[in-house]
Amino acid sequence: MFDAFSRSAMGTMVVDRQHRIVWISDGYKQFLPALGHAEEDFVGRLIEDVVPNTMMPHVVDTGQPMLIDLLTNKAGTFVVSRLPLRDDRGEVIGAFGMVLLDHPETTMQPLIGKFNRLQQQLDTVHAQLADARRPKYSIAGFIGSSPAVLEVKRQARRVAPTSSTVLLLGETGTGKEVLAQAIHAASLRAARPFVGVNIAAIPETLLEAEFFGVSPGAYTGADRKGRDGKFKLADGGTLFLDEIGDMPMALQSKLLRVLQEQEVEPLGSNRVQRVDVRVIAATSRDLAAMVADGCFRADLFYRLNVMPIRLPPLRERLGDLEALAEVLMEDIARRSGLPPRSLAADAVEVLARQPWPGNIRELRNTLEQAALMTDELVLHGGHFARLADAGSIVVDANLPPVSSPVPALSSQAVAPSQAAADTLLPLAEQIAATERRAIVAALRRSAGNRVAAARLLGMPRSVLYQRLARYPEILAGTGGGD
Repeated sequence: MFDAFSRSAMGTMVVDRQHRIVWISDGYKQFLPALGHAEEDFVGRLIEDVVPNTMMPHVVDTGQPMLIDLLTNKAGTFVVSRLPLRDDRGEVIGAFGMVLLDHPETTMQPLIGKFNRLQQQLDTVHAQLADARRPKYSIAGFIGSSPAVLEVKRQARRVAPTSSTVLLLGETGTGKEVLAQAIHAASLRAARPFVGVNIAAIPETLLEAEFFGVSPGAYTGADRKGRDGKFKLADGGTLFLDEIGDMPMALQSKLLRVLQEQEVEPLGSNRVQRVDVRVIAATSRDLAAMVADGCFRADLFYRLNVMPIRLPPLRERLGDLEALAEVLMEDIARRSGLPPRSLAADAVEVLARQPWPGNIRELRNTLEQAALMTDELVLHGGHFARLADAGSIVVDANLPPVSSPVPALSSQAVAPSQAAADTLLPLAEQIAATERRAIVAALRRSAGNRVAAARLLGMPRSVLYQRLARYPEILAGTGGGD
């Protein structure tokens, strides 16, 4: 049989069960110089070591023939055929390969042209997938300079170069996924995939397949080729598990095993696959309370809680509001095609009064709504007042109108009493009292114009708004025990 094939094919070879080359035909020897080998150092070697891009090991391992295929390596491009060899019991003992045709680009031009086009399309899709999984954010690009945000950045920079698991805690819309991508971008895994999955958005019945993958034919309707899970897709990189608090108890033990052993077992398979994945989890729920209530496994919580980072809500970082709004409005303009907008001082003041339960996500939606409702390039407080009328945002009725001057303040708000002066207060209280008096003086001199007051005080107006939120007695005129 070998002689018959040798006469009809340009070259033939046989490999054994261990992928070693045991025989080549005289015709195959013509390809050896281009492959960089002589016959004596070719036969007996593992075929994958001497023939680049070969699929012969796959034929041996699966027992499935490849009747027609294209092989390209240093020796050229060839049309090849590969057949498994079996013993009397039907067990695979090796494989037989034939080079049927060389230079198919000239003799099979239409087929090769179609193959090249498909290959280019495949390369384009792979490049697009790589771009989609490349981190879009950096730690330096995490907007904000408030003390709370600077602490978040410090912790992120500290943990990024390690492979430790990170648990991001914070309300919805605080930027947990942004920080997760930033940590990945600053890690040694930055060139590998960043794969994110929102656990709350996936039906419970599909979670196991989504995480661990599906083997071929695992169930009726399953992909015949199988499907890799998120852990396999993130191999070598980072897997971001958003809303980890919504993971069902039945799946938590399997996740714990993967985190500990770095092994996954696809659904319907009995073969374990090794993975190298760094996990960043995030939740807006109180995992410690869930553990106490029996809704979350304590051992999984301890495994995730290696490096917890709490992201502050927007109401705790109002000093960053103006910078956040500027970046968000630039992004809104880029995505929507609207002209770029900016905020007037009174608009910032109105926004600073909001409770922002949806945090930065809600702020973005509010800015986009306001931009869509006007053609003006500068958004004023009145534009957001319309949103308040529509119920989109809240205006605090206890605060004076934006344009009104600062109300008259009692003497207690301006100077400390004699009794207070005779008492030595803690340093923090003395600093706060001095700060309040300076703000009051600046507001009086500027007739209530907060932009001018901020200029007199030599501070950004966003910081002044933050201080006014901290000292409501300045606006209320109550003195507050100053």
